[in-house]
Amino acid sequence: MVAKEEQYYKRRINTAYFTSLVSIMLVLFTLGFLGLLIVHAKILSNYIKENIGFEIIIKPGVKEADVIRLQKQLDTRNYVKTTEYITKKEALERLKKSLGANFVNFFRKGNNPLLPSIDVRFNAEWANNDSIAKIEKQLLAKPFIKEVYYQKSLVQEIDKNLSKITLVLLVLSAVLLIIAVTLMNNSIRLTIYSRRFVIKSMQLVGATRGFIRRPFVWRGMLQGFYSAVIALSLLTAVLIIARENMPELAAIESTKMIGFVYVFVILLGMAVTGFSTFLSVSRYLDMNKQKLYF
Repeated sequence: MVAKEEQYYKRRINTAYFTSLVSIMLVLFTLGFLGLLIVHAKILSNYIKENIGFEIIIKPGVKEADVIRLQKQLDTRNYVKTTEYITKKEALERLKKSLGANFVNFFRKGNNPLLPSIDVRFNAEWANNDSIAKIEKQLLAKPFIKEVYYQKSLVQEIDKNLSKITLVLLVLSAVLLIIAVTLMNNSIRLTIYSRRFVIKSMQLVGATRGFIRRPFVWRGMLQGFYSAVIALSLLTAVLIIARENMPELAAIESTKMIGFVYVFVILLGMAVTGFSTFLSVSRYLDMNKQKLYF
């Protein structure tokens, strides 16, 4: 009879542990998926900003050496990602490709009215109208620069839309994080509830609070770790499927940022389960033994 009762309680404890493991795994998977979504949105945002066109048109008659010197100066600026010097000849070739050779045949032979230019790409944090306007003012102060061209309305529209998307994702992340922590905490409390008599029995025979809590907290952290590993395995499978169906993802993926999300999920899983276990065990240690049956 005693053996059957022990098996029954053992089966209940294992079921509670497995249910808690699955629940925490699903929560961590959802958090990890949202984390990857935010990371890819941020990388895509930077990719778009760093490909905004900014063209510096050089005045006629300026020596090529002076233009190259300006390009090298720009390369040293912290706001510049890349620069490309486009000669008059290269500008004409590009015009032919975009408009067709017949369209530019009216240019007399040897008479190329196009001007040399420097094509600039900014680092993402500088690719906004305020920063670009300041840079434009500095460049136009140079005597051999005729004009600076970029699509102000496009920059403004991109900046506004990306800011909205980022805000929505951050608010959603904060709400989901609170829900996730609450769900994980409830799952751990249910698991510890099934062990409340064991906890009180250990206390009654003289075990210290630290001695009682330690194995529970350690097991809780392991549970969080195992849940995180399973969740990340599923996330990896989702990433692989996404890459196969959308090869363009390779252009905006960052192994470093994905690794950061993975580490965050593991640490969050272990931290929340460990802390929740600590609080739950402490609750039953402080509880009157008569209340354990309610």
